[in-house]
Formats: sequence, structure tokens, C-alpha cells
Amino acid sequence: MRSIGVMLVGLFAGLMPPLTDGAYAADMLPEPTGPVLLTVTGDFTVKNVDGTAQFDLGMLQALPTAEFETTTIWTDGVMRFTGVPLSALLKHLEIASGSVRAQAINDYSVEIPLDEITEDVPIVAYFLNGEPMSRREKGPLWVVYPYDQDADYRSEIVYSRSIWQLDRIEAVQ
Repeated sequence: MRSIGVMLVGLFAGLMPPLTDGAYAADMLPEPTGPVLLTVTGDFTVKNVDGTAQFDLGMLQALPTAEFETTTIWTDGVMRFTGVPLSALLKHLEIASGSVRAQAINDYSVEIPLDEITEDVPIVAYFLNGEPMSRREKGPLWVVYPYDQDADYRSEIVYSRSIWQLDRIEAVQ
């Protein structure tokens, strides 16, 4: 069984503008300055554009980072995935109950109960082997699990939740 190596870095560094005393307001989220990769909708308070939370690559990279190597049923050989733990993204947006509906560019969607998301798994990967993912490579975002770490991650349910070309998440109560 391959072990997961997780690195948590950049705890929200540079993600939110500081207030005058150097603290950060929990409900502040800057607007993206680059192409929007992910839009989060639903009933939560931390938003930035037209009642949604929109993220560009830099904003996602400013959140805690996780990285692991694993094989997948969709790729050849061991791949290194880098991204933000889904739990960290949801915590940052103050989404703490219910489930999330993840949706891809092609409108494929899947619901993931929050109580089945751990601190480190899954991640919303934005790098594959250290490089941004193209749509051809299932990018720019891919919900990925460390499939080699545990047999529980090699189930039909987990595979169905491994949504690639992710571009939308909806908080569902």
C-alpha cells in the first residue's frame, strides 16, 4: 500500500486582504484576477462575485496544499497530484453540513456528503505531475483520492466522485 504524503502549506496566506490591524475578516474573499476555474454556489456566507465564491488558480494555491502519488483507473502509471483538500476549501467558505454537488464542464455531477470528506481526502487537484492540467488531461480541476492508499478508495462510489474537469460546486443542505 502506497502511503500518502500530505503537505499543508500557506494557511490562507495572501488569500484575503488584511484589515487595518493585520487580521482577516472571515467573510472576505477577494475577487479572482485570473481566469475563474471554480465557482461555488449555495447557502454559505463567504462570497465574492454575484452571490458566489469564485476562484482562480492563485486563490486555490493560496489555500492549504496537499500532494500525493497514486495510480488511477484513468491514467497510466503513478501520477503526482497537487491541490487543495476539499475539506479546507469548504472550511474556508464556512460550509460545514449537508453535502456538495460537484459538477464538471460537461455537466456530469455527483453529490458528496460532507461527513464522508476527511481532513486530507479528497483533494481538488490543480496540478498533475507538477504542471497545470489541460482539459485533455482531465483538468483544469480534478477531485482525486489516493486510490493506492486504501482499498476503500477503489470503490464504485469513490470512482464516481472522482470528477474531472470540475468547474462548479454547489453547497446542498
